[in-house]
Amino acid sequence: MVAEHVSHGGQARTSGSERTRVLLIEDDDGDALLVDELLLDAGAPFSVRRARSMAEARGVLAGTGCVLLDLELPDSRGLQGVRMLQEIRPDLAVVVLTGISDEHLGEQAVAAGAQDYLVKGQVDGFLLQRVVRYAIERRKAEETQRQLSEARLYAAENARLERGLLPSPLLSDERLSVISRYRSGGQQMLLGGDFYDVVEAPDGWVHAMVGDVCGRGPDEAALGVCLRVAWRTMILAGRPAGETLTAVQEVLEHERHQDRLFATMCMLSVAPDRSQGRLYLAGHPQPLLISGDGVRELQAPISLPPGITRITDWPSAPVALGDTWSVLLYTDGLVEGKVGPGPERLGSDGLVRLIEKEQVPDPAGQQRVPPVGERLVDATISRARELNGGDLDDDLAVLLLSCTLPADP
Repeated sequence: MVAEHVSHGGQARTSGSERTRVLLIEDDDGDALLVDELLLDAGAPFSVRRARSMAEARGVLAGTGCVLLDLELPDSRGLQGVRMLQEIRPDLAVVVLTGISDEHLGEQAVAAGAQDYLVKGQVDGFLLQRVVRYAIERRKAEETQRQLSEARLYAAENARLERGLLPSPLLSDERLSVISRYRSGGQQMLLGGDFYDVVEAPDGWVHAMVGDVCGRGPDEAALGVCLRVAWRTMILAGRPAGETLTAVQEVLEHERHQDRLFATMCMLSVAPDRSQGRLYLAGHPQPLLISGDGVRELQAPISLPPGITRITDWPSAPVALGDTWSVLLYTDGLVEGKVGPGPERLGSDGLVRLIEKEQVPDPAGQQRVPPVGERLVDATISRARELNGGDLDDDLAVLLLSCTLPADP
């Protein structure tokens, strides 16, 4: 049976709700009474609960700040109890309180996870109180350090994934500019499976791509890195677009950790004259062309995404871009947010309306044109979040490729 009492002490003023909960795991009634008297005499601000075995202790560890542990119990011997507590509550402060006076065993106990080692009969109440307090603070410091180390590893992993998923564009044409944004869905900080890239090939064609691995988490992010690297490698090798997409499909099939995992992709190839291009849609939302004529979706046949079925002949369509233009490529996380309390989603039509609302008169006052660059991208994402009532649920990647052709002499 578990017993509990409060160590009051003559001068103690700490309220019961503020008292540190100490669990004494001790099967000997005499030793348990001695510990109780020591803490009472010292006026320790502890609420002490007793368990006679590890089995009893398991059910009362919640809310415990420190455990005083005997090493000879009915269901554990030696350091077994320390190791069991480490498995159950690795954040718990543990002080070994035993009748075994063995310096080597004390070192082993600390190495196993205990914060201190005391021998019965060699401590008074004030020392015991001090050791318990120090053990709790030491364990808190260790836990803080552990969390800090995990956060550093988490940040380092995130940085590695970010370099793989979100590279710097390879562009030499000064007429072109790229603005990109990535946002993790919900409250998560780790990157998901969305990725993008922009590469200018040796033949003068510029290829822009966004992709989205279904699902969320580090495995999906790692797969997204593989797909993006494969895509860039094929582009730099000068391979045709269809062959490039087939290579990405093969990498997906070999590297995915689940058989049914797939990825959607949108690829826009811009001709060297920058006024036209070719669009490939593999199960992905259509990009938006933003120009002086307004905002509209670029049209192309939509094929099944890589991973759903094998495709060798990727459909595409030519697209006219004009002289001065911007193309917004995005993943579906941008348009799947809600636009109110009901089930209605933003969708591609809603995205077009958001961008149109950002239009401003041009200097000549002849037409209204949407802003381009960072202002457009940031305003669009911000407005989508506002309509959703907060962070968007899914990850999103946005890529804005813009071109300004020189005026005719």
